[in-house]
Amino acid sequence: MKIKINEEPLGVAPEIVTPEELTRWSDMPPTHHITDYTSLDNAKKHEVSPFPCNSELNQKIILWNGDISQLQVDAIVNSTNESLSDDNPVSNRIFQRAGSELKEEINSDIKECKTGEVKVTQGHSLPSRYVIHTVGPKYNVKYQTAAENTLFSCYRNVLQKSQELGIHSLALCAINSVKRNYPPNEGAHIALRTIRRFLEKHGSALDLVIFALEASDYGIYEVLLPMYFPRSKLEEEAARWQLPADVGGPYGEPIIPDRQIRIIDNPQHALHPDDESVDLSSQLDTTVSMGDHVFSQMQGDLDQQRLLGERPLNDPLSDILVKEIQHQERYERLLRRAKTEDLTEVSGIGCLYQSGVDRLGRPVIVFIGKWFPFTKINLDKALLYLISLLDPIVNGDYVIVYFHTLTSGNNYPSFSWLREVYSVLPYKYKKNLKAFYVVHPTFWSKMMCWWFTTFMAPAIKQKLHSLPGVEYLYAVMSPDQLEIPAFITEYDMSTNGLRYFQPGMQT
Repeated sequence: MKIKINEEPLGVAPEIVTPEELTRWSDMPPTHHITDYTSLDNAKKHEVSPFPCNSELNQKIILWNGDISQLQVDAIVNSTNESLSDDNPVSNRIFQRAGSELKEEINSDIKECKTGEVKVTQGHSLPSRYVIHTVGPKYNVKYQTAAENTLFSCYRNVLQKSQELGIHSLALCAINSVKRNYPPNEGAHIALRTIRRFLEKHGSALDLVIFALEASDYGIYEVLLPMYFPRSKLEEEAARWQLPADVGGPYGEPIIPDRQIRIIDNPQHALHPDDESVDLSSQLDTTVSMGDHVFSQMQGDLDQQRLLGERPLNDPLSDILVKEIQHQERYERLLRRAKTEDLTEVSGIGCLYQSGVDRLGRPVIVFIGKWFPFTKINLDKALLYLISLLDPIVNGDYVIVYFHTLTSGNNYPSFSWLREVYSVLPYKYKKNLKAFYVVHPTFWSKMMCWWFTTFMAPAIKQKLHSLPGVEYLYAVMSPDQLEIPAFITEYDMSTNGLRYFQPGMQT
């Protein structure tokens, strides 16, 4: 068995990587079959691709899974915090290789960097001439627009500073950070469209842009890059269906949608002189928070009206409440069936089970994709088994680990079934799910996750993490808490080498 050794021996400096050693985006062959979307004319979001094929721009792009501190370029980007002291793998490698002089320059000359802004230091012992430091935003769904604008500012300011310094080769890490709760997929969209628009307008300013990414981000960019930098007419055509409807303004900047409902004529208006705007979009998609609001007193009447077949006219709120009641009743009926019906034909497959807890004490649910016989299984009973397993757990925090290892077309659930399952499950399932890990993702699983979390389940998008190997799980859960089939560890060792702890080994 072939074993990869990726760690440098102690005391040996990592090698210098020159751009000439790396493959340009224009020369990288597609890693997947390009789907023909022409039969789905009604589903396309753009009449023409907003980002047409441009071989000159593609020649300026490199996608690379590697250590940014090794690159011999004019400048590299360091995503950090306001005091430029963030503890993350990319920053740590940059500071370690740059030497103590970098920290001294920051302490004496820079001192701080505000969110969305950039600061420049010398590269010191790095192969790069400069380091451009920037601070990405913290992400909160409630302030999503502000986070998107700030992330755009980070990328835009990095590019403008590069232009001011006369930089011709620039290496970028992912500025958005899961540590700050920013959804990786959404961050990648902003990065790619901002850089594309900048190169369109200032193409002569930069000869080379390298996306130097960690493995988890590399997979996302590998999927999204063909949409923003298509290498062929086929990729350009496919992007008309794959790109989001909103691709930003002329510089890639977010366009603020008019999603707010302004409440002006209401009984409490005198108590709110600032005329606040209330964004109800997330509530309408998931649940209605009743609290002590005056409308909560309507629920008894609504029950009576539902039983009598009476509904108040032109009352959108009552419609929402009725739907919530009906949704809860449907779930309770399924829960009763799940507790009484014989589900051994599903539980015996072993594709879904609880496996210990993570390092925060949260239950870990494991799903084995290869063992899920979607085309043969009784899907009604599969849903009932899912409910029977999760219902006792989801009142508190929990995590899911999905192993996509060696799955085939027979294992892939349809989007319609996923939509049905997601619509049936109550809000507590989505709210208390704290992380969803996809191990050994493929292009299909990446596209499925992107489509599902973009169009069906945006509430869990920021909780989704793609992991290229089993060892990455051990940062969040102890090996002895993770029970997985032997074929997964064998596949992982043959692909990634012996880089992770076996159960029972000291962590």
